[in-house]
Amino acid sequence: MAPSAQPAAANSAPGQTRLHRRKARTRQALIDAAVGLIAEGRGERASIQEITEAADIGFGSFYNHFESKDELFRTASEEVLERWGQMIDRACADLDDPAEVFATSIRISGRLGWTHPDLARFITGAGLDLLDIPRGLAPRALRDIKLGQAAGRFTVPHADIALGAVAGGLLGLLRVHQHHPEQIDETAVDQLAEAILRMLGVPAREAKRIAVRELPDIPAW
Repeated sequence: MAPSAQPAAANSAPGQTRLHRRKARTRQALIDAAVGLIAEGRGERASIQEITEAADIGFGSFYNHFESKDELFRTASEEVLERWGQMIDRACADLDDPAEVFATSIRISGRLGWTHPDLARFITGAGLDLLDIPRGLAPRALRDIKLGQAAGRFTVPHADIALGAVAGGLLGLLRVHQHHPEQIDETAVDQLAEAILRMLGVPAREAKRIAVRELPDIPAW
């Protein structure tokens, strides 16, 4: 089952009419179908007919909510990634060191294969296209790299290039875990976080120490 882009309660807000609730459920069904197709690596190839069949709604209902398949997939990606980004923000709320915030984000995201496998498949299905989505993980990672630069914690000169390298490393880890789970354990995730900190300019000994600190609790999805 694909990760739902929104909590179920969002579809039954107080004061909504029955028609509004039905429209919200149909829209959410389309978004969930899009998320599932992206997770399967079929997002670009899927037709609107396939999307509506996956959502179990009539073909004509699609255009009551979205003008195109591209708009649907963009909306689905933004909503899923923004929700996950907000969860990481909450998990890191008590951390002050930009290096520890960044490492914690990587270590939590690298554990998605165990904690949230559907979301991990969605991320690998979307691939590096995630860097172009204006909400969610990529803008937060870029923000945190720039905060680390401003604080003198990161010496890497180009934040955007660093973001691409980080994204590639995380995607690679998640893909290996999906296809060869026996090769990846939580130590491998922490080692990736350590390597990323060193790439960003954190001294090796300190990077190693940060990458094995106790992780904060991850809020429920």
